[in-house]
Amino acid sequence: MNGDLFGDPAGGRDRARRRGQGELEAQVLAALHRSPGPATAAWVQEHLGDDLAYTTVMTILSRLYAKKAVTRERVGRSYVWTPAADEAGLAALRMRRVLDSESDRDAVLTSFVSALSAHDEQLLRALLERATADDDPAGAGGDATEDAPGNDGPAGPAPAGRHRPGD
Repeated sequence: MNGDLFGDPAGGRDRARRRGQGELEAQVLAALHRSPGPATAAWVQEHLGDDLAYTTVMTILSRLYAKKAVTRERVGRSYVWTPAADEAGLAALRMRRVLDSESDRDAVLTSFVSALSAHDEQLLRALLERATADDDPAGAGGDATEDAPGNDGPAGPAPAGRHRPGD
C-alpha cells in the first residue's frame, strides 16, 4: 500500500515547519511596520516571501483588525492596512491581553514584578511616579499612598512580591 494515501509517509518531517501560535500575525505586523505607508494585503503577501495564499493574509489581517492591532481604510474596492501602534505599543497591547485573560490579575502581576531586574523595577517605579504626577499636575490632591504604612514615599508601594519589612 502506498504511504501517500493518508499524507506524508515521513510523518510530516518533509513538510514546511508549522508556525507557532501568533507567529504569522507577528510576521504580518512586521511587514506592515516595514511598509512605507498603508499597505494592501497583496503588498503584505508579496513582502512576506513565504508563498502564503492571499486568503491567508486576508484572514490574518482581519484577525489583527478584530484585535485592534491594525487599522484599515477602504480604498476603492479593497482596504489598506496600517499598524495601530509602534512595536512597543503592540507589545504592551499583547501584555494587557494576557493580563485580561487571567482570572487572578494580582497573582499574574505579582509574578511579573517579582521577576523584574533591578533596572526594570527602577524604570517601572519611575514610570508609575510620572503617571501619578500626570494625574495630579498641580500636586493639590496629594497621594494618599505616600503616607501608607510600608511605603517609602512618592515612588509608591513596593511592587507585589517584594515586601519590605513591616508590610
